[in-house]
Amino acid sequence: MNEALVVFVRGMISFFTLLIFTRALGKQQIAQITFFDYIVGITIGSIAASLTVDLSSAIWPHWAGLFVWAGFATILQLISLKSKKLSKYINDKSIIAIHDGIIIGDNLKKINFTLTELLGLLRLKDIFDLNEVKFGMIETNGQLSVLTKTNFENMVYSMNIKLKNDEVNNELIFNGIIIEDNLSKYKIDKEWLIGELNKQGFESPIEVFYAYLDSSRKLKVDTYRNKIITTKDIFK
Repeated sequence: MNEALVVFVRGMISFFTLLIFTRALGKQQIAQITFFDYIVGITIGSIAASLTVDLSSAIWPHWAGLFVWAGFATILQLISLKSKKLSKYINDKSIIAIHDGIIIGDNLKKINFTLTELLGLLRLKDIFDLNEVKFGMIETNGQLSVLTKTNFENMVYSMNIKLKNDEVNNELIFNGIIIEDNLSKYKIDKEWLIGELNKQGFESPIEVFYAYLDSSRKLKVDTYRNKIITTKDIFK
């Protein structure tokens, strides 16, 4: 058979196989793709390219490889939708890089993120003063989400959370993430925090949108169910 015709047929098989897989895996914006998604994507793409032009090998091993990679990716995606813990291990989790205008260097080191990169991302959001930032979170895709102090105050007001002056900076959990610096600040360990959450019917911090210590050192919790405005609304 003519080589050009073979490449055409194999390319057509690769194309429609990838079309089926992308439909099965769902749609994501490029900005939302995690490192895991990226690795899966380039691997499947490489296999599809080999299937098309590697005429020295049979088509079936390449095709089987496509099914294996895409199949596992689909299964893990479905499971991670039902299990936040598994999703955290597959895609990692967001980290707080800035809290109350202070850069948390230890968190940057955990993900090999430099101060220069962080400040550059802030400038892209037209933020040139760290003191404007209440929370700066590096997402699993490497993007920076910023909640300014002004937006934070509006969010607290909209959620009907009554904070006294001495409670404003007492956050222990924000958007499912434990603020470890404040645990140390108030001499609280994770076991105590998890225990208090369990008493209030929560299995994990992931279920909590916002938690803080009141003036009597009692844990106050607000969940995603009670949230009036979305994360997309408050971050810019």
